[in-house]
Amino acid sequence: MNAPDPDVILVRYGELALKGGNRVDFERQLANNIRIALESVAPAKVERHWGRMFVFPERRTEVALARLREVFGITSLSPTRRAELDVEAIGKVAEQVLDEALAERTAPGPVSFRVRATRSEKRFALTSVELDRVIGGRLKERNERLTVDLEEPDIVVGLDVRAEGAFVFARRVEGPGGLPVGTLGRALCLISGGFDSPVSAYLSMKRGLSLAYVTYHSAPFIGESARKKVVDLVRVLSRFQPRHSRLWVVPFAASQIAIRDLEVAGYRTVLYRRMMQRIASRLAEREEAQALVTGECLGQVASQTLENLTCIQAAATLPVIRPLVSFDKEETIRLARRIGTFELSAVQEPDCCTLFMPTKPVIRGRPEFCEELESRLNVEQLVEAALASAELVSIPPEG
Repeated sequence: MNAPDPDVILVRYGELALKGGNRVDFERQLANNIRIALESVAPAKVERHWGRMFVFPERRTEVALARLREVFGITSLSPTRRAELDVEAIGKVAEQVLDEALAERTAPGPVSFRVRATRSEKRFALTSVELDRVIGGRLKERNERLTVDLEEPDIVVGLDVRAEGAFVFARRVEGPGGLPVGTLGRALCLISGGFDSPVSAYLSMKRGLSLAYVTYHSAPFIGESARKKVVDLVRVLSRFQPRHSRLWVVPFAASQIAIRDLEVAGYRTVLYRRMMQRIASRLAEREEAQALVTGECLGQVASQTLENLTCIQAAATLPVIRPLVSFDKEETIRLARRIGTFELSAVQEPDCCTLFMPTKPVIRGRPEFCEELESRLNVEQLVEAALASAELVSIPPEG
């Protein structure tokens, strides 16, 4: 027979506690993000207390726990049972919590444990140390398998004694950390179907940015499956921020044909990316975004030398954030596997950057030469045409 769901989820956070006078704003945003994340699971009440939050889902607590593992700002979570502020009541709940933890350990032999109490409710009769001893002694007497280990126990029974009650737990589930999405503003992420830009988006959200997205599609040269791949990637990433995600799909073939016809093949990729920066900067105004986010990594491909990145960024009118600038590819791929974008990114699909690809791309581009080449184009007309045909897709979170 399965044990009933725990009563409440204890939420811990790290960096938020260091925000001084702004701490309350960060906590409020985290509480709001938690409520939104759980809308598809079960209605939940969120209570903010000093250094902690308590989440009370109406049902499906274990499912809610799994969902909260994807909410930035949370460092760890514990499914918790609440007891009255009475030593006997706390002891009974601690027995139940420990029994559940022991049931998960099927290997024979002794199991070490300890009780670790904290007490913010100073009117409670026992100190934290006294409560450790009383409850620990009670638990040890019940089960011959148990041994006490205060340094590296197999199981830690936590007691958090507050005015609202005593919260008892033995599991600690890791959260994603970081800052709550929305606390550091809004940015527009340039996303493709590769490994890098989805991981870059994830890391940007982890630092508190709310994201909208833009991708470039070169129909009829590139098929519809490339567009669908990006939509699917954004759907996966949407798990990590509240509400739907907004993706702009921008037709880009006309710009690429115009750049190709300049017949300076080595600069094509750099000029493509400069055009992308211009269009993204304009779309960022619509999104009220304060920065652009890219998946660029220093030295990974020819367009990502320091000189070429300088050429490309010069076309933007907003700061460009590059979370992966010092990553190697293996680091990026490991993170892609962890966040759930790897399988999609691994599907081989051509994208717009492969169109009219030069055989010998420039390594050390010069901004003044980029500007001279672009003076032969009607850049503003190309940008306006792309913006006029841009399609906005609203993408709900996966699942």
